[in-house]
Parts: sequence; structure tokens; C-alpha cells
Amino acid sequence: MNITIYDVAREANVSMATVSRVVNGNPNVKPATRKKVMEVIDRLGYRPNAVARGLASKKTTTVGVIIPDISSIFFAELARGIEDIATMYKYNIILSNSDQNTEKELHLLNTMLGKQVDGIVFMGSNITPEHIEEFKKSPVPIVLAGTIEESGQIPSVNIDNEQAAYDAAKLFIDRGHKKIAFITGVHKEPTTEKKLDGYRKALEESGLTLNQDFLVDGDYTYDSGLEAFDKLMKNDDKPTALLVGGDEMALGVVHAAQDKGANVPDDFEVISFDNTRLTMMVRPRITTVVQPLYDIGAVSMRLLTKLMNKEEVTEQSVILPHRIEERDSTK
Repeated sequence: MNITIYDVAREANVSMATVSRVVNGNPNVKPATRKKVMEVIDRLGYRPNAVARGLASKKTTTVGVIIPDISSIFFAELARGIEDIATMYKYNIILSNSDQNTEKELHLLNTMLGKQVDGIVFMGSNITPEHIEEFKKSPVPIVLAGTIEESGQIPSVNIDNEQAAYDAAKLFIDRGHKKIAFITGVHKEPTTEKKLDGYRKALEESGLTLNQDFLVDGDYTYDSGLEAFDKLMKNDDKPTALLVGGDEMALGVVHAAQDKGANVPDDFEVISFDNTRLTMMVRPRITTVVQPLYDIGAVSMRLLTKLMNKEEVTEQSVILPHRIEERDSTK
């Protein structure tokens, strides 16, 4: 049997309005009355109906989070930053996996809105005009976390992926490398294209010719790292430095090199992206572009709280700093 606010009011011999004020922390309740109501709430095991409270206040203190794959260590670290800040600001989270499927992403977006969430944090790989149209129609704020939307119409938090890739390629160039391969993420994704732009810019500025054989598509998985390394080794002209678009692929690259009897970093130097825990769980430990994943999630959620509470927001497209953490996969 569900205990209702009416049951609490009757047992405590107070009005339902008084019980509501106690539950919502209204200070205009006498301490003795508050104590009596709380004792009845504890004894009866009353749990306020969040949906009913949301209908009354037009707020559910719930935030929707749409994430491509919670099993990915990349997205898991982002989600942790979101959840910690949500808890700090007393918001609950509804988390859904979209599998990077556009149709599912749009369906989840409308499902979240149907659940009367107060705001949404969205993570995805490719923001289409259809996405933007749905985002702009949303009655609640939406913030993109680690997700690029070229027009800047939707609030977002990222790093400068083009500059990060430029910095990594330039590090190789400054150390004398002329044969630098790039194992990318998913082809034509905005993040991948930004990284490619940075890589190309570093080569052009240094007078190096872009070798198309040194560009290999991956999909951020370990297996695609293995396959990409094997593909590069089939070329007559082999690279001496490998820039890899994600940590899991980089593990595949290092293991593929070791399986072929090669030594990292003596035969091939490797720089990865993201700086997830994986880079420290392999030998040699991998040099990586540090993308502050937890901070991206945390700042995204904080930006969303400002928008939900109609606080002043001076910058809607936030770019967080990156750096390169040198470890054992480079000399």
C-alpha cells in the first residue's frame, strides 16, 4: 500500500500543506511541528512523489544524459563528471545509451522531454541539421559535452581538437620525424576532421608532404588499432611515428607492434588522444594528449545548471585547455 501525503497529515494531525512545507524544506514551520511530521514520515515510510512535485513546481530536479556507450572508458569518465556536479546541485540523472545511432538519439531526446526533465546533457559523434532542429525546439536547455556542433548555436564544452592534434604532430616533427602516420577516429566525424586539420597544418608548416598511405581510418576500438597498424606495415614506405586518435586504438597499435617484434618507442613512437586510464595500464605507458574528460563532464553540467536556473552565461561554447603528457611510448 502506498503511503500518501494525506496519510501523513492525518497521522500527524496537521494539514497537507504543512506536510508539504516540511518535505520541501520551507522554513515557515515551527520546529516542534517539523519534528512531529518528520517522525510520522519516518514511521510510515512516506516517500514524496517526485512526479507530482514536479507538476506542482514545474521542476523535477532531474536531468537527462544521452551518452553513446557507457561501457566506453572515455564516456564513463565524462559521465562521472556530470554526475558529481549534478549531485552537488541536487539533481538526479536519467542516463541512456544511444549507440551513436541518429534515430535512437532523437528518440531518446523526445523520451527525456516526455519525462519532464529540467535539462539535457548530450554526447554524440555527429550533430546533424535534424539534431539542431530538435535541440532548438526543446523547452528545456541542452548542453553538448565533448561533442562538436559547428554553428555554435547549441551550448557546448570541448577542447580545441585541431590545436591538440597540431601540437602532437609538431612534437614528432621537432624530434626529427618526417614519416608521421595518423590513425584517425571515425571518418567524417567533426572531431576527427578537426584533428586531421591540425595534423595537416603541422605538416604543411614544416614543409612535409602529406602521404595519403599514412592516413588510416579507425573506429576508436582496440581491434581497429591492430588492423590499422597491420595496414601501415604493408606499405613499402613505413612511418616512424604514429599519432592515434584514441587511447583504446593506441593500445591495439602498441600490441600489434610488439606482436611483430617491433619496439615502441625505438622503432615507432606513439602519441595517443584522451589520457584515459588505459594509457597507464599498458607497457610502455603511452604518451597522450590530455583531454580533461572529467572536467568536460563537470563543466557541461555546471553550464546546464546555469541555463536551467536562468543565471548569466557569458560563454556558451567553452573550450578547456589540453596538454601533452609524455610517457614511455616516445623518446
